[in-house]
Amino acid sequence: MAASQAPKKAGVFDIRLIIALLIGGYGLVLTIMGIGFTTEEELAKAADVNINLWAGIGMLVFAALFMLWAKLRPIVVPPSTEDGEGE
Repeated sequence: MAASQAPKKAGVFDIRLIIALLIGGYGLVLTIMGIGFTTEEELAKAADVNINLWAGIGMLVFAALFMLWAKLRPIVVPPSTEDGEGE
């Protein structure tokens, strides 16, 4: 009966999804800060590069790739070998 069951996937407990959520959250904050709250003075300090915006976009892309990786190659949890008999 155990052989006929479909393999279980890690789902929300997949560490890649947790990492993607954390990196994506920070990326979203940096992107918003880069778009809406960067002054000309801050840009002048950074050689006219909007560092918050570029770092935020990079982090969002990284998070999207992690989520895609977790979706395309899910972690399969091996079936339990305990059958509860003989003990």
